[in-house]
Amino acid sequence: MRKAATEIEHLREKIRQHEYRYYVLAKPVISDYEFDQLLRELQRLEAENPHLITPDSPTQRVAGEPAKEFPSHSFSQPMLSLENAYSREEFADWARRAAQFAKTESLDYVAELKIDGLSIELIYEDGLLSKAVTRGDGRTGEVVTGNVRTIRSVPLRLHENVSVEIRGEIFLGLKAFRQLNDEREQAGEDRFANPRNAAAGSLRQLDPGVAAKRPLDFYGYSILPAISASPTQADNLKRISALGLKVNPHRKLCHSVDEVIEFSMHWEEHRDDLDYEIDGVVVKVNAIDIQEILGATAKSPRWAIALKFRARQATTKLVDIRVQVGRTGALTPVAVLEPVQLGGTTIRSATLHNEDEIDRLGVQINDRVLIERGGDVIPKIVSVVEQAPDRRPFEKRSTCPVCGGEVYRSEGEAVRRCLSQTCPAKLKEALLHWAGRRALKIEGLGERLVDQLVETDLVRDVSGLYELNQDQLEGLERMGPKSAENLLNEIAGSRSLEFWRVVFGLGIRHVGERTAQLLAEHLGSMARLQQASQEELELVNEVGPKLAESIYKFLRQPDNVALIGRLRHAGLQMESTAPPLSSIPAVFAGKTFVLTGTLDGMTREEATALIEGRGGRAAKSVSKKTTYVIAGKDAGSKLDKARELGVQILGEEEFRAML
Repeated sequence: MRKAATEIEHLREKIRQHEYRYYVLAKPVISDYEFDQLLRELQRLEAENPHLITPDSPTQRVAGEPAKEFPSHSFSQPMLSLENAYSREEFADWARRAAQFAKTESLDYVAELKIDGLSIELIYEDGLLSKAVTRGDGRTGEVVTGNVRTIRSVPLRLHENVSVEIRGEIFLGLKAFRQLNDEREQAGEDRFANPRNAAAGSLRQLDPGVAAKRPLDFYGYSILPAISASPTQADNLKRISALGLKVNPHRKLCHSVDEVIEFSMHWEEHRDDLDYEIDGVVVKVNAIDIQEILGATAKSPRWAIALKFRARQATTKLVDIRVQVGRTGALTPVAVLEPVQLGGTTIRSATLHNEDEIDRLGVQINDRVLIERGGDVIPKIVSVVEQAPDRRPFEKRSTCPVCGGEVYRSEGEAVRRCLSQTCPAKLKEALLHWAGRRALKIEGLGERLVDQLVETDLVRDVSGLYELNQDQLEGLERMGPKSAENLLNEIAGSRSLEFWRVVFGLGIRHVGERTAQLLAEHLGSMARLQQASQEELELVNEVGPKLAESIYKFLRQPDNVALIGRLRHAGLQMESTAPPLSSIPAVFAGKTFVLTGTLDGMTREEATALIEGRGGRAAKSVSKKTTYVIAGKDAGSKLDKARELGVQILGEEEFRAML
């Protein structure tokens, strides 16, 4: 028995080293055949000794039953999005402001390639991969550990037995992307639009076995907590590499704005030399202590920015202009293009935004046009390159192209809207919005199924989803018993999701994900939201007069009131679990708190919400104006600074007592 255990562990370590050399260092020393033989031998020994199988064994990259859903995880520190600079002048202006804020004449920066992938957080406990979490809304993400375990460049065990959180980017190489699309086309499946969509689709597979067939890759870009002695971003990248993870080799420590711009210009020119998509350079202030001084806004860090490349461009023929109808009834013209390659992706259509944009461009059907991928994502028409001899103008519609209903254009608006409340196109878009990942997360409710549900009159609004049964679903095309059961389980699971998702899912005009969360936090329930006046709605953070009017009118439309009633009857969440911020006394008004270290019972984000909900301010750095420093485990330099300045220090229990 002891001999088998020793042999298995020796073999595992040998395989780990070969995986590291092949997938991280890209310097294999044995053939694929020899590696497969080692893995087969380990599989044989583990089959003979199943009690010796461990989660970090190389054989366990794909294991277990498919997940029924993805649980959520709250981050210890928010995963914020980056602000963008679209020119060298914008970047230089940002750098100047950062230096002024930090009260220094110059800054050092680390410039890294901005890969067009998906952000992920890898949580290691005592060296073992414990969780992998998608970015989600930046505060809470989805746990997709089973799928991430299939990525060979993500080690199941680090080189050291440390507990850390490593953030990075998961992506799909261009060669692998083209091969995957060819395979999907041969199988009669839709092609992925771009490598990022393919990577996202892979991570959201409930069965890790599907993700395992797609050669995803990973690069790390940050580590929490940062290394202790005078930490810098450059040192942290080295630390990630030393732990056994891949870090993009194309990075540079820059000592001036000019060096950053030179680095960016080089990679904008050589981006096609890479086997993965990049759309710019991420620039970070190198010194971590200065990062803490700069802090962050509600959405973005002030110490980092994305210096975006110019959009890729190509010319092609405008074959037709079709009109799509969205969930708000908006009629949007879409350009149908002669297929053209742009940045490794085949472009077949582009947005034209609205009728005014068509007039501004002077574009007509059959013209040759210049297109670009705005932000390297959404294709759009930039200009007419050559007017066609047989060109014909776009005919503006007076009726809805889907239902034939009346359309109108309000004064001051650029779009026409369908007035019909029963328009199938509006209903289809409303259902897709409701089922989306950012709303009620009903996996499996895609366009084809929504088309059938609407066309067969099984669903007349989103509440109708909660009245569907097994027999009805099995009667639809490509819906067997198992598929029907899975969809019903997804629909049932959406009943327990957070109240803010219901608010967002309703599709109130101008109400995005963030606004829905703020409304739920401030008012706490659908009843209070429906009762609120426009003036009360304007008291919600980030809600202005126009948005307040939109919310107020939507919630007083009889059809919408009836819909909310049906959703309440169906068991959807109509209240937040936490008390509304509007009902909590502002006991911390005028007080500034700084959090340092790790709290046992709550995340930093949760503690910040508790402080701000009581009228206080949560700051990033300690100063003479700081009222309290809340110190958790492994508190760092902020604790020393508090002692130096004589700021009152609270432990977690003392903070809870104040609450």
